[in-house]
Amino acid sequence: MVAALMQTRQTILPKRLAPPGPDAEQLALIFGAAASAPDHGQLLPWRFVLVPADARDRLAEVFAAALLERDGAATPEQLARARDKAQRSPLLLLVVVDGLRGDPDIDLFERIVSAGCAVQNMLLMATALGFGSALTSGKALKFAGLRALFGLGDGEHALCFTSIGTVQSRKIARFRPAPADFLSSLSADEKKTTGF
Repeated sequence: MVAALMQTRQTILPKRLAPPGPDAEQLALIFGAAASAPDHGQLLPWRFVLVPADARDRLAEVFAAALLERDGAATPEQLARARDKAQRSPLLLLVVVDGLRGDPDIDLFERIVSAGCAVQNMLLMATALGFGSALTSGKALKFAGLRALFGLGDGEHALCFTSIGTVQSRKIARFRPAPADFLSSLSADEKKTTGF
């Protein structure tokens, strides 16, 4: 049931994901789920860049360089941890949002929402297929070296990384807010909005 699937999905950090990752047939289902995301104007304002195993060392060096740019006194251990982040999950994707593609009246926020829907669809499909998944971000996403590595053009934004793999261990499920924690109602008159 879809409701149960959505309620059981949880973030599994990349360090807790191991091979095997999705095979070709499973990947087709995962990417097909992304294609079902809302897309006003059919802009396709997002794309994904696969980081295969043989390209992870290049990404690792970019992560280390990004850390050094932020902190010139970074220790060898800190640099090693930064590099290690590129090597973790079996499937690693960069999520890219294009703020300029297509109709300029469709603003960046709407494009980011579309990308978020595509990513959530992928995470849910990965969960349905028995995999764990996570989104990761960080300051390296703004680093010029990362933009160059992935060939990002003008108007393109590195939004986050998506990791998918076989779950090795789980944390206790996190607290989930109740609807009353995030839902309010607009009043029919000029009184204050109810809720919260």
